[in-house]
Amino acid sequence: MAIPRRSDYSRRMIRQFELVERVKAYDPAADEDLLNRAYVYGLRKHGAQKRASGDPYFSHPLEVAGILTDMRLDSASIVTALLHDTVEDTDATLEEIEQLFGPKIAKLVDGVTKLSRLELQSDRTKQAENFRKLVLAMSDDIRVLLVKLADRLHNMETLHFIKDPERRRRIARETMDIYAPLASRIGMERVKDRLEDMAFAELNTEGRQSVVARLDFLREQGRSAVPRITAELTATLKEQGLAQVEVNGREKSPYSIWRKMQRKNVSFEQLSDIMAFRVIVDTVGECYQALGAIHGRYRVVPDRFKDYLSLPKPNGYRSLHTGVLGPLNHRIEIQIRTREMHDQAEHGVAAHWIYKDGDSHTEGRQYRWLRELLEILDKASGPEEFLEHTKLEMFQDQVFCFTPKGELITLPRGSTPIDFAYAVHSQIGDTCVGAKVNGRIVPLRHELRNGDQVEISTSKAQTPSPEWERFVVTGKAKAAIRRFVRTRQREQYLSLGKSMLSRAFTDSGEAQTEKGLQGVLANFKQASIEDLHAAIGAGLVPAREVVMAVYPGLKTQRTRGGAGAGADVVPLARARARLRDSGDSGADGKGAAIAIRGLIPGMAVHFARCCHPLPGDRIVGIITTGKGVTIHTIDCETLESFADTPERWIDVGWQAGGESVGKYVGRLKITVANQPGTLSSMTTVIAKNDGNINNLKIVNRSLDFFDMIVDIEVNDVRHLAEITAALRATPVINAVERARM
Repeated sequence: MAIPRRSDYSRRMIRQFELVERVKAYDPAADEDLLNRAYVYGLRKHGAQKRASGDPYFSHPLEVAGILTDMRLDSASIVTALLHDTVEDTDATLEEIEQLFGPKIAKLVDGVTKLSRLELQSDRTKQAENFRKLVLAMSDDIRVLLVKLADRLHNMETLHFIKDPERRRRIARETMDIYAPLASRIGMERVKDRLEDMAFAELNTEGRQSVVARLDFLREQGRSAVPRITAELTATLKEQGLAQVEVNGREKSPYSIWRKMQRKNVSFEQLSDIMAFRVIVDTVGECYQALGAIHGRYRVVPDRFKDYLSLPKPNGYRSLHTGVLGPLNHRIEIQIRTREMHDQAEHGVAAHWIYKDGDSHTEGRQYRWLRELLEILDKASGPEEFLEHTKLEMFQDQVFCFTPKGELITLPRGSTPIDFAYAVHSQIGDTCVGAKVNGRIVPLRHELRNGDQVEISTSKAQTPSPEWERFVVTGKAKAAIRRFVRTRQREQYLSLGKSMLSRAFTDSGEAQTEKGLQGVLANFKQASIEDLHAAIGAGLVPAREVVMAVYPGLKTQRTRGGAGAGADVVPLARARARLRDSGDSGADGKGAAIAIRGLIPGMAVHFARCCHPLPGDRIVGIITTGKGVTIHTIDCETLESFADTPERWIDVGWQAGGESVGKYVGRLKITVANQPGTLSSMTTVIAKNDGNINNLKIVNRSLDFFDMIVDIEVNDVRHLAEITAALRATPVINAVERARM
């Protein structure tokens, strides 16, 4: 069942009776009256409209319908193809279509046509919005995607008629980035290959011509090789009792060859699998029988065997793949499958679109990837983020892993236990604290491999870490982590902003009122007081400016006082003295520092890497635009660069009681004797005192001593002091001091 090229059709339009006959040839129960009415309605509505090619516009819906008949789709899909441009390009309305053809057809037409307006936009945001709407539409009925793919297929076949080269490239890039991967996802490999190859011809004309020229030469040189290999394979299989076997060879598409050349960084001549041979049999048992016969006759190429019968691809693809040094000593790729599997491999979901009464379109909902796209859509902050994550999902190769109960989970290559946890369930991902792979504890950033059995440990106290986003690869995991970070970050900006604004009003001696804040929202382009607090916490709006906006008289007084009064420029020493005197208990009340209790590092607050502050240190906050507050120790040398911007300094402190939550990194400079066992002694002392080495770097070597910088996870400054004392008491350690760098 081939997907015809435009040149395969007659230049005249498909006539009404021909279209009906095509459908009834594979679906005798098709609604002939519905098809006839749709044909006449579409022809009348499009009237004298012309395409860029000069053909009557109605030829396009007809060609789309023709492509769908070759996929053997149901009458509703064919009717949708005939009508899919009427609402957008004629005076037809959705209400009229519903009245004439029923609600099901109207819904399908709406799902396809509402995308067209956005496709003409070149802006990336519009492209992303287009894809978002497509996902929503096809999640309700997969036939929307099938019609859209046929529509894109015909548009690509006539792309050369568009005069604007930039528009041609945009359409080709969108085809390569979105529609070809979607065709692959639903198993329509023939359509995917055609879309990719036509897009490739537009995006890299010279590259494609080079591959085609080499293929033509190879075809000429090996004209007799393919039939001879096919005949020998057929004879070999029939000798083993496979009387009904069918063997045929196929040439890979120019784009797939080009992509493999780029991925493997090899020349055309170095590729060994430009030709692939298919062995088609009747049953699954015969698939394995054929595999045994081929492996028994020819030498197997290592690492080329894949069993997609026991582990089908996510799009339902099933086949056995192997590579052998076959007839004529050619290295060839062989795919073995049943006839049903072959139909599925060629045409995906369209191949098993049985023409049932009722809701046959619900078959499309079995695709797990589509449900995951909807989850990503729900968690993404906007269309562009959604497009980014889904392109990640569609372009990566898969690995197959198992839950402890044996359930198969398919993930992109490079996935980690965090990706696995989110693939099982969003809640498991959010609360993941550890993982075992094949019974062995592994880091959460461990890369999973085919066949791994993964067991996830969870805790109700756990929340997603912003660090996870650095190593997860699935769109679902990235979207969930980003959503959590966005939500928690806003909560923390709100909390921090409220404290900062309250402190600013207290320092000014003026009262903070809701009415006063409401009156200055427009000054700072904020919609609500809550948004104002969040903007202050994020460092986008200075708290002092809000106070001055509410009480303009304060600004006048400050101006009269002049800079010499120390109101606007605070020398570094004076600022440090003031902060030391203010205390850092974090308790409520005038003069108390703003507590950073419960604020997750990397969100509203960031701990400076120059001084590595720890609970118990005297600290100061520096407001960083768009990032909240960066925490430094009060004697950090970096603060010199902020001496002339006192408005960025804020008093911050650890939580009341000095108790710490979680682990912090303290940095030590350690000088050790250059002798055997020194490193072991040092690490043993740190471990015995409940410290965990986060990083270690040797910065100076001499004949007698080594200087090293050691980052250690500790609870607070007292914990680091205990480790420091223990290290100093160790004979092989010459000196220990806290490092500020």
